[in-house]
Parts: sequence; C-alpha cells; structure tokens
Amino acid sequence: MPKMIFVNLPVKDLAAATRFYQAIGCKKNDRFSDENAASMVWSDTITFQLLTHAYFSTFTRRPIANAHETTGMLIALSHDSRGQVDAIVEAAAAAGGKADPRERQDMGFMYVRTFEDPDGHVFEPMWMDVAAVAEQQAEPA
Repeated sequence: MPKMIFVNLPVKDLAAATRFYQAIGCKKNDRFSDENAASMVWSDTITFQLLTHAYFSTFTRRPIANAHETTGMLIALSHDSRGQVDAIVEAAAAAGGKADPRERQDMGFMYVRTFEDPDGHVFEPMWMDVAAVAEQQAEPA
C-alpha cells in the first residue's frame, strides 16, 4: 500500500467548502462523506478531509484556529506546468477563494503562486523543472 496523506481541515460551511474543492479539481468520495465530513480526493495518495467545526473538535482538545488570522501550515501542491498553476489559482478565486495573497514567485526553474480557500487555509500550487534543478546541482561551483 502506498503512503498516503489525509489533510484534515476544519470548515465553517461544509457544502460551500465541498463546492470549492471540487472547483479546484478534487473529486468527492461519497463513501467517506456525510453531514459532518467531505472526503475530497486530490490524487491517488492525497485527500483533503473537510470537517465541520463540531466534528473536527472531536479529534482535538485545542481550539480551532481562525485561518484568516493565523497560519498553522502552508500546503504546497505540485503541478506539471506553469499553466496548471495559473489555472488552479484562477479556479480558486472564481470559487470563492482568494488568489495571490502574496506575490508570485518565478525563479525560472520553479514557479509558485498562492491561494486561500474560503476558510483561510493557504495553498501554494507550484511547478518545478526537475531536470533544470538536477542540471544546476551537477554544475561545478
């Protein structure tokens, strides 16, 4: 079995969050979704578990952070092209998220943009030319 990542995210409005994650390319897995949670599959090995605040609270004793005010993590999502990076940021903005809360990063071999979901969780879609990085690292200093 491959190693998998399940990112559990507290959301205020489960239906709106589900629509948002579908708009950025996730597929809802109805088998693991109900009135408390939506299982949103990003890839074969990465799933975003959207959990209502009440349900999320059953997994922790700590208060739920307001991601519009604090940042606990940045979630980087790799893409095959710069165009795909631009497309997901535009889809996020059109679906109620916030595009580019910070400046784009274009380092030639790597391109990164940022968006926030409606609950303020920060995502960094990125593209990297792995061959260029390997070539750069192989060059003598």
